Amino acid sequence: MSVQIRIGQGIDVHAFEDGDFVTLAGIKIPHNQGLKAHSDGDVVLHALCDALLGSLALGDIGQHFPDTDPEFRDVDSRKLLQHSYQLILDRGYQLNNADITVACERPKLSKYNLEMRQSIANVLHVDVTQISIKATTTEKLGFTGRQEGILATATVLVSHQTK
Repeated sequence: MSVQIRIGQGIDVHAFEDGDFVTLAGIKIPHNQGLKAHSDGDVVLHALCDALLGSLALGDIGQHFPDTDPEFRDVDSRKLLQHSYQLILDRGYQLNNADITVACERPKLSKYNLEMRQSIANVLHVDVTQISIKATTTEKLGFTGRQEGILATATVLVSHQTK
C-alpha cells in the first residue's frame, strides 16, 4: 500500500467597508467595519477553499463559485468549503491538516482562535487538532497595516491511500 500526498496553497483578500462585524472561519467577530464581498467575505474560508481545490488541481474558488452568480450572493462560505472538500473526498483524498494565517491589525483574533478552528473542523468533519489558525499584524505596513482590509493564506496537506 502506498500513500499519495498533495499540497495546496490559497490566499484571499477583502477590503473593509461599513459594518459592525467580520466573518472569519464561519464566526461573526465584532468589529467597527465589515468586509466588502459578493459572499460573506470570509477570507479564511476562501483561502482554505482555494488551498483544497489547488491540492488536486481543481481550479480556484472563482471558477466554482463566480461572483457574477446571484446564487452566491451573501452565501455562507461554510457551504463553499463543504462543496470544495467534497470534491477532494470524491477523489479518494482526505485532509491531513490545514495551516491558516490571517493578517490584520484589527480585529484582534486570539480570543476567537479555538472557536474558528472548531468551526472549520466541524464543517470538514475532522479533529480540531488538524486545523491551525495563526493571526499576525503587518506592523502597520501595507493595506492590512493601514486597516484597509484583511488577508488570509492557507496551506493544506491531503492524502490518498492506494493499494
